Amino acid sequence: MVLASGKNLAKNDSTQSFFQKDNLVAWCIVPFDSKQRTPKERAIMVAQLGLSKVAYDWRKPHVEFFEEEIIQYQKYGIEFFAFWGWHDNMGSLIPKYGIRPQIWKTLGSPREDTQNQRVKVAVKNMVPLAEKTGALKLKLGLYNHGGWGGEPENLVAVCKELKRMGHKHTGIVYNFHHGHEQIKDFSQSFSIMKPHLLCLNLNGMSEESNFRKILPIGQGQHEKSMMQVIIEQKYRGPIGILGHVSNRDVKLVLKENLLGLEKLSKELQQ
Repeated sequence: MVLASGKNLAKNDSTQSFFQKDNLVAWCIVPFDSKQRTPKERAIMVAQLGLSKVAYDWRKPHVEFFEEEIIQYQKYGIEFFAFWGWHDNMGSLIPKYGIRPQIWKTLGSPREDTQNQRVKVAVKNMVPLAEKTGALKLKLGLYNHGGWGGEPENLVAVCKELKRMGHKHTGIVYNFHHGHEQIKDFSQSFSIMKPHLLCLNLNGMSEESNFRKILPIGQGQHEKSMMQVIIEQKYRGPIGILGHVSNRDVKLVLKENLLGLEKLSKELQQ
């Protein structure tokens, strides 16, 4: 596959950096996997795909396996790149194993009357986690998940205020699959988020008339032009690819995304 080596990718550095496999993060590969892999099986799968980073999402049944997940990732040379939300069990394992995952947390959607009040409430709600992550020297990613908290200008406003308060480790994790409302003005939205981005998760993006929230990369109508914007604005950060499809083998879902990314990368090189 073209993605296996940066030597076969785009001629310009910004495109090359964007598409290299060692820059990709496997995301949403735990609860949605029809195979229900064990931590060891998951680590082997990620390694077989040539990926080296995982953003770990979980549900209650997975809590008892947090430690084993870390052990298996380290055994197979996989970076525990990010952790969804928070759990105190993980908090104690982070210093034990010397890992530094980003912590991804959905930014809420306060219902106060004014924008200023909504920002203040959102900041206040995020401060306890900002303090925890700061103490552990972890980055905190405000995660777009629709609603007020999914709008780029609100993510940026809350992020800036947290940084002003001293939480310099705060940033933004932006997901294409929760960003359909930004398709038309994506260039502007991306430009205001870019200085704060910790990770960017890709997805196939369809029109509302043919809407599916989650599509493989390369099977939508807009992701190519959105990716072009990202390249032109010289984003250099990590890229997430989704395994977020229920009742399917997540390995096959990741392969679809890798193939789609390969196809679009070739087209964008031209």
